[in-house]
Amino acid sequence: MLDQVHMTSLFENATEGIILTNGKGNIVMTNPAIERMFGYNSEELISKPIEILIPDKFRPHHHQLREGFYNKPSNRSMGHGRDLHGRKKDGSELPVEVSLSHYKRDDELFVIAFIVDITQRKEIEISMLKQKAELEKITDKIRQLNADLEIKVEERTLILREALQKLEQSQQELSEALDKERQLNEIKSRFVSMASHEFRTPLTTVLSSASLLSKYTATEEQEKRDKHIQRIKNSVNNLNDILEDFLSLGKLNEGRVDKKLEEVNVKDLLTETVDEMKTQLKKDQSFIVNCNENCYAFTDKKLLRNILINLVSNAIKFSEEGKNIAIDAKTSNNKVVMAVSDEGIGIGKDDQEHLFTSFFRAANAVNIQGTGLGLHIVKRYIDLLGGEVKLESELNKGTTITFSIPIK
Repeated sequence: MLDQVHMTSLFENATEGIILTNGKGNIVMTNPAIERMFGYNSEELISKPIEILIPDKFRPHHHQLREGFYNKPSNRSMGHGRDLHGRKKDGSELPVEVSLSHYKRDDELFVIAFIVDITQRKEIEISMLKQKAELEKITDKIRQLNADLEIKVEERTLILREALQKLEQSQQELSEALDKERQLNEIKSRFVSMASHEFRTPLTTVLSSASLLSKYTATEEQEKRDKHIQRIKNSVNNLNDILEDFLSLGKLNEGRVDKKLEEVNVKDLLTETVDEMKTQLKKDQSFIVNCNENCYAFTDKKLLRNILINLVSNAIKFSEEGKNIAIDAKTSNNKVVMAVSDEGIGIGKDDQEHLFTSFFRAANAVNIQGTGLGLHIVKRYIDLLGGEVKLESELNKGTTITFSIPIK
């Protein structure tokens, strides 16, 4: 139920418009962002052909483009150098960027379109063109003044040079704003691609196991039923972890993570967290915990617990069966210093400097479930607590992540 709430919230509160169409090109589902963007309510769009949102001048040829895509579907990221426009309910047009993804269900093709209104970006581009035209006019004026007013050339040149500097500064600011907007759209596109990929695998597992469960009806087939039930549980847990990463990153980026400082018994917190995570251990894995008796910190208990859960989960995930995970905690120089060590696959030197950035996956971990957000979120949480973090790792020997936070 919690996963359904998360997924519904992710769909309904997305700032990008999302449209789902069936194999006939008819609209099956839209999110609120689409309704705001195009001025329709959902009842006016459901079961209508997607061409309802295409400008009149492009509509006669759009069905041919759509049919061509349906015959040879492929994912298409945002920003392919194409000027695309949508048609609002009132007939007006708006510039858009469109990213396409697809999947099949019961042999029917469904296409997901992610739509971004780029009206603001186009306005910035127009403004830049106006600035450029203004600069060209001023340059021509300088040439004319140099020819006609040689006596006052120095004075006039100085005045116009200052004007040019201001205009160039304004143009640079506009260019930087456009670059930031493009970078934001790139991050959003990477998010959409990552979410689509990471959701597909566990959802496919849930669907296949649920279908197989109905076939095992005999009493002696309980073991097979239990196997598929466990697969479903594991897939749902994976989905929940992915959603938690995305939601945590969203809160951090929006500045909605507040610290609630209190005295925390680090040993008790560590014991509770380890006991809770024992169910995640693989076969013959175990925890080795060392912590000072008088280990206290005046900090945010929830953030500290999330940091530990993330690091310990990674240690379990990237270690093989029978490998131990060590967790150490101590006080030193008015700080609590904690380290989580594993004997897992390790991380290559070339990858280590990028591990705390968002959506980064090490070269030897791309086939292991994950979003590439875990360590980025850990680093952001530690920064909020006024702490520091470092990583030591060697391929095929293991990884140790050490972090410290102030006692007060």
